[in-house]
Amino acid sequence: MTLNSAGICTPRLRRRAAALACVAAAALVLSACANTTPPGEIGSSTRGPVISDPPQVAPEKTSYAFEPFTGAPGNIADSLASDIGTEARAQGLTLVRRVGAPATYRVNGYLSATGDQSSVTLFYVFDVVDNAGNRVHRIVGQESAEGTSGDPWSGIDGDTLTRTAKRTVAALRAWTYR
Repeated sequence: MTLNSAGICTPRLRRRAAALACVAAAALVLSACANTTPPGEIGSSTRGPVISDPPQVAPEKTSYAFEPFTGAPGNIADSLASDIGTEARAQGLTLVRRVGAPATYRVNGYLSATGDQSSVTLFYVFDVVDNAGNRVHRIVGQESAEGTSGDPWSGIDGDTLTRTAKRTVAALRAWTYR
């Protein structure tokens, strides 16, 4: 418990302690997902028995289906999905938009936000899985935004989501075409 100089736990100190606990929890979760060896590219990593070779399908025939994101409010998830679609078209990647439609790979996204009045951080992990459900690639990153009081998701703006989409699609494209 955090106390002020008079030995009293104020609401502000409780919020700060809660924010720090969230940051610590997010760091622990992401460290469990992190690579134990240096990643080959900025913004992407693999762990364990993950195959990080490029797809065996010709790059121009490779398609991706993004599954609904876990952890984000609906409006954030919808905006990020739209930005990823826009960026994928700009970078020449094929996305499958219908639920359950055949695709070379499925992408599972996990999002978390934490922060305080000075800054907010969006953490993201995207696992690329083959049709058997095996993870074949992982993209990990974070984006910062201006702080907000209350819910950290309210500090995640369009620019933050656009940067996330650009980096995610660039990492997918780099993996696909190497």
